Amino acid sequence: MSTQKLTHRIIRQSRPYAALAAAGATTALLALAAPTPAQATGLHLVLPGQSIQQAIDRSAPGDTILVTPGTYRGSLRISVPGLTLRGMGATTVIAPQDDPVTGSAADCAAAGHGICVTGTADKPVPDVTIESLAVSGFVHNGIWGSGTDRLTVRRVLAEQNGQEGIGEEKSVRGRFTDNTSRDNGEAGIFLANIADGKGGATDTQGTLIARNDLTGNRMGLVVRRLRDLTVEHNTMSSNCAGVFLVGDDDRPRTGDLDVRDNQVTGNNSYCPATDKLPYLQGIGIVLTGVEQTRVTHNQVTGNTGAAPMSGGIVLFKSFNGGPSMDNTISDNIVTGNGPADLADRDTGTNTFTGNQCQTSEPAGRC
Repeated sequence: MSTQKLTHRIIRQSRPYAALAAAGATTALLALAAPTPAQATGLHLVLPGQSIQQAIDRSAPGDTILVTPGTYRGSLRISVPGLTLRGMGATTVIAPQDDPVTGSAADCAAAGHGICVTGTADKPVPDVTIESLAVSGFVHNGIWGSGTDRLTVRRVLAEQNGQEGIGEEKSVRGRFTDNTSRDNGEAGIFLANIADGKGGATDTQGTLIARNDLTGNRMGLVVRRLRDLTVEHNTMSSNCAGVFLVGDDDRPRTGDLDVRDNQVTGNNSYCPATDKLPYLQGIGIVLTGVEQTRVTHNQVTGNTGAAPMSGGIVLFKSFNGGPSMDNTISDNIVTGNGPADLADRDTGTNTFTGNQCQTSEPAGRC
């Protein structure tokens, strides 16, 4: 589509808002919204007072929805393949609606989520992108994907949601990059095979969690019952726990994970015990019920507490299964953590090499 035709489409869609039809404003919007060649056909401009969900409902596969700055109230549900939902940064805010949500997003709103990307096991929704917006104040999760393939969430601010800031289940090949997820009730980012239920670990086929800032949550990042996933170049600070890698007795087990080049600092907030976990405080990176995972080149500092899992990098026996086995903890800088920088409180056989640390449980791990 030519720039001229695309400009005419935006002007037609925004005629009630004549100010945005001015040449300078249109040029700026086009610079932000221009689709890549891989994206298909249409651009839908949403202005304050208009409905994002209506734009989603009339979109075709590969379309882009550009949402201008403002607060847009109500949950959103996406099931259109290849759709891009793009804001203009943290000033484009998705927030809860006081009145009941009706229409195609009603199930997402009823679950307490902000944005839902929903497919099925037999027909996952592919190639959806959510970027450059904020999602705030929802009872459950800010962004929730279920049954997705190659879901991309990037440059999103997820804050003050009751459960997860950004979460996903039953999905493969996700990309979660350059987000800020803070002050959420549970995890900043939460990925699992199944959110409610057990079952063997799912092969994610290379899901990536990179360059995110996860701050002030109960847990910065939770990876539960998944395999073939990379966590790199993230910052986790001021949570009750930085990183949780969680498995149990189901087969296949959680494993084949790479956790590398992250900064996990000062996760010393206090979170009370639940029916599933003891209280959390002063926890850097925990592996529990995990196998064949590589924790390398991380900087884990200043995580101190007296909770059962407190410490810098901690191996802890699974509450629901066997020990962590065949994991490699190597070349990390792990200092100023308490009661230990490296704590092997599990009964499995794991390898500790080349770490810079001062204290370990048992002695000799440094």
